[in-house]
Amino acid sequence: MVREQWGRTMFATAPAPGTTATHDVGLLVLRIVVGLAMVGHGTQKLFGWFGGPGLSATGKGFTQAGYPAGDAMAVIAGLSETLGGLGLALGLLTPLAGAALIGVFVNVLDVRGLSAFFPPKGVELEVLLLAGALTLTLTGPGRFSVDHFLPVLRESRPRYSVLAVVLGVVTGCIVVLIRD
Repeated sequence: MVREQWGRTMFATAPAPGTTATHDVGLLVLRIVVGLAMVGHGTQKLFGWFGGPGLSATGKGFTQAGYPAGDAMAVIAGLSETLGGLGLALGLLTPLAGAALIGVFVNVLDVRGLSAFFPPKGVELEVLLLAGALTLTLTGPGRFSVDHFLPVLRESRPRYSVLAVVLGVVTGCIVVLIRD
């Protein structure tokens, strides 16, 4: 839909039923924070950016944690975090981005364990990031996103959201099962 405002042509994007501008801004903030945090974690693994260990050291860590082919698992984890994070931040293919991150966090929580929630050995950061990814997967990215302009995702969001959560959990659990 196109409309005229102050002599300029603007694209009008109607909000989804029951949403407000503040709702969509809140989703945008959550997407950017969770998404860019995950991009940072992924690029630490892949390239050693932001003080990260890089691919070789990350691969050794995966091997020590009991994963076969530690270097390959490091690439998969790094790409899942980087691409999943970018997808969330942009609101691009949000269900798939969320599924990638949910699968990552299933493995992170399995490796780290749930014996402590708070630092120094706790998993509160991981749980918060998982909650953010899960929330965005279920609610959708809001109207300030790339997905908003992809009608198939906008119209079928509930179905894709639930399928994405199932895909992320099942894939994450399959990877957990291949650990020694």
